[in-house]
Amino acid sequence: MRIVLFYSGIESFNYFTDQLVKELTYRNHEVFVLDLRNPSAEDPHSYAHFTSFLQEKVDLAICFDGFGLKEELFIELWNAQDTLAINILMDHPLRFHPTMEQHPRRYIQFCCDRNHVDYVRKYFGREVAQVEFMPHAGTVMEREQKVPFSQRKYDILFSGTYYRPKEQLAKINQWFPEGEPMNEFYKVMADYMLEHSELTTEQAALDTIRQLHMQVSDQQRKTIFRCSEPLDWMVRMYQRERVIRVLAEAGFDLWLLGRGWEDHPCAGYGNVHWLNDRIPFAETLSYMAEAKINLNVMPWFKAGTHDRIFNILLQHSLPLTDTSSWIDENYTAGEEIAIYDLKDLERLPQIVQRLLQDERRTEEMIQKGYEKTKRNYTWKNCVDQILQLCK
Repeated sequence: MRIVLFYSGIESFNYFTDQLVKELTYRNHEVFVLDLRNPSAEDPHSYAHFTSFLQEKVDLAICFDGFGLKEELFIELWNAQDTLAINILMDHPLRFHPTMEQHPRRYIQFCCDRNHVDYVRKYFGREVAQVEFMPHAGTVMEREQKVPFSQRKYDILFSGTYYRPKEQLAKINQWFPEGEPMNEFYKVMADYMLEHSELTTEQAALDTIRQLHMQVSDQQRKTIFRCSEPLDWMVRMYQRERVIRVLAEAGFDLWLLGRGWEDHPCAGYGNVHWLNDRIPFAETLSYMAEAKINLNVMPWFKAGTHDRIFNILLQHSLPLTDTSSWIDENYTAGEEIAIYDLKDLERLPQIVQRLLQDERRTEEMIQKGYEKTKRNYTWKNCVDQILQLCK
């Protein structure tokens, strides 16, 4: 097949694109990557070279979060060529209502959480004819040997950004000024989400609607979901803040990799170390490989996956994460992965202490998790699923 993929301004997506390109090229497909940042005509990923590639029909266009499919130019182009458009969502579909409402005629959307699939089918079933669940993927590195467990630089590493939760919540004011009914609605919803960590964002919105005895139309309900994005970010950051605080106050050495950690309440602690502000996605994998334990806080995917878990295991490290129904069904806690409970963070220091002290058991967990992940959750598996749907 002749396939187009895309580079965008999101560096991690470009890394994911490269992984798909490697696998598709290995299978003898003809692949072109268009750089949406509009490089010079001489660049191999330029629009000029793209125009040449279009001289023959494109069978498949694959993108992340709609980049290369949602723009009117591309909708018309893929319709004219009768190209199958594949959109791999890396986040909650509530962020992508416009893309789900306007996209190429032949369109398949992948979601990384089964609740997200249900969301699309329930609220956008007419617009999105086919939506499928596909787990995130990890990268198998070609290192000569893994770093011996006892010689690793970091006991506990967290890779990801941090923003002050209150600043995320305050973004609601851009849409609904203080004092307006919907501003008050989202404040109530925010408190409810912080109290009920087991709920999805959309379920918290529905519960708040009922709690406040609101009468809303179907379209108003969808708008409420769409405008809940700042709360989705708020609760993620709130839980990241809690997890790091608990371990910092317990005295563990923590290593943080990503933007914003200078704003964390424990940033000044002597045992909290900020490694770097922003590095290329591929380099984070090397940091993961140097850690005994890599922390994860799920991005509010209650029935889904996250690439961080897969990448941690594929770097021969142990993910210590809160869970989801998908994780519970596909990994065995205490054998292939380590789990903590957001509702019982008082136990988190004990869990960490045990994992660091019993190195043999921890290494056995890593090996079992590595083997399962390598079999089932790599970019090869993603390409398998995509191509299966193209038959």
